[in-house]
Parts: sequence; C-alpha cells; structure tokens
Amino acid sequence: MRKPRLFHVSEEARIARFEPRANYRVEGEMVWAVDEPHLVNFLTPRDCPRITYGSGPQTTDEDAVRFLGLVRRVVAFEAARLDQVRACTLHIYEVPPESFEPELPEAGYWISRTPVTPIGVRTETDLLSALTRAGAEVRILQDFWTLCDAVAASSLEFSIIHKELAAPRSG
Repeated sequence: MRKPRLFHVSEEARIARFEPRANYRVEGEMVWAVDEPHLVNFLTPRDCPRITYGSGPQTTDEDAVRFLGLVRRVVAFEAARLDQVRACTLHIYEVPPESFEPELPEAGYWISRTPVTPIGVRTETDLLSALTRAGAEVRILQDFWTLCDAVAASSLEFSIIHKELAAPRSG
C-alpha cells in the first residue's frame, strides 16, 4: 500500500523535529499527522471548535441537498471564533510517511512512534482563503450545537473537532 502525503499543522513556527508525546486518544507516545484529503479539517486554530463534513458513499441524496447544496466540503465554526481564525497563522509541515501507520483512516489520522523530521513547511496567514482554496465552504455559526447535532445524525462523512471548547448549549 502506497502511503499518502502526510502533514502536521501547528501554530508553532520553525519546528525542526517532532518528538512523540502522549495523547488522550491512543496509548503511548506518538507524532500525529493527517493525510492530504483531510488536511482541510485542520486549517483553523488548534483550539477552534469546528464541524467539517462532506458527502461520502453512504450519504443520501436528501442529506447532500440539505447540508451541502452545490459544495463538496463544509468547515463550520462559531461566529465568536471569527477574529481568532482571522488572526491565526498556521505552519503546515509535510512529514515523510515511512514511519507512520494509520490510526483512524476514515478521519485521515496517522501516527508515528518515532521522532519525525519535516520535509517541508508552508505558512498560511489567511485561513479563510486557505479553507476556500482547499475546496471548503466556510460557514460561520451563531449556534454550534444545532448543526453539530444535525450533522452527527446524518449520513454525511464528518468530523467534529474540539466540541468540548464550544460555547455551552443554550436553554
């Protein structure tokens, strides 16, 4: 199996080497990376709660029309986070895939148990444009939870990242 291009996204500049470290999801220490098709899910500040979704093989026509319309991918976040997104600079490190193994393939997550030296880096200072160039429609939400619940109950392929950091449910 040919491994995909892999990336590690950080707000930290000039990382010369990624050292494995503990994470709440997987036992042991590791370096995380994301594959190219899922990179768009990480083009926001790290602690920005977001809902990303698109059509997949199991998506019904009804859900595609309801949630996507004519777009193929959506990245949605709270309006209260817009200034944070506008002010953030991200460094997108490409990492060599050799030491990585899939962790959650449907989400594009890969892990390496050994240190990793990046093979390239690019900097994004305009994340809204970066999201658009990556093929996503950006949706800015007044209420995170309505869309979160609806997408989670749909037939879409989705990722809900850092929902624990979203504003509390109202009412």
